[in-house]
Amino acid sequence: MASGDHYFSPAPESELNLRPFTARLAGQTYELVTANGIFSPERIDMGTRVLLDHVPSAPPGGQFLDLGCGWGPLALTLALESPHATVWAVDVNTRALDVVRRNAQKLGLTNVNPVTPDDVPESLEFTTIWSNPPIRVGKNELHDILERWLPRLEPGSDAWLVVQRNLGSDSLQRWIQATMPELTTTRAAISKGYRVLRTRRAAEA
Repeated sequence: MASGDHYFSPAPESELNLRPFTARLAGQTYELVTANGIFSPERIDMGTRVLLDHVPSAPPGGQFLDLGCGWGPLALTLALESPHATVWAVDVNTRALDVVRRNAQKLGLTNVNPVTPDDVPESLEFTTIWSNPPIRVGKNELHDILERWLPRLEPGSDAWLVVQRNLGSDSLQRWIQATMPELTTTRAAISKGYRVLRTRRAAEA
């Protein structure tokens, strides 16, 4: 990345360099494109891989959220597994959103919406949320992100987050539980130094 570029930069300053790469999603191998200036541009990063290995199959339909989508491994998996769902691939990085859009087109997926956070309708609730959240934006900003999105789970629905243990997964779990007591957050899996957290909104009585 160019000096000053981060994967959470809204508009990377480096010149766009698109290139092909191969990734395995939803049990099949696909030819995709990637670019510089986005998160983990060469591969499915370890945290996302851990999440994909431990999250249950997506619901058959509904409104899904991939929060911090990068080039789209979670959003594309959700769209492939649940063609009748609408998948909101959300990122502040407009280059990442462009790459997600290109990859959805390559896979013939019409149910992926790559958008910035402010482009998601405020009234929308989600049937599931999958996220490898951007821990490195800093604790306060991360907390703001999670407080904005996690309460938008539909009743009876789950969010699945993957967080590296040494980057504060256990304290984040405690914070979510204390800050959003209407949600129940548990540790669903431990693998390769990562924790998969499950945050659930109870079904309405």
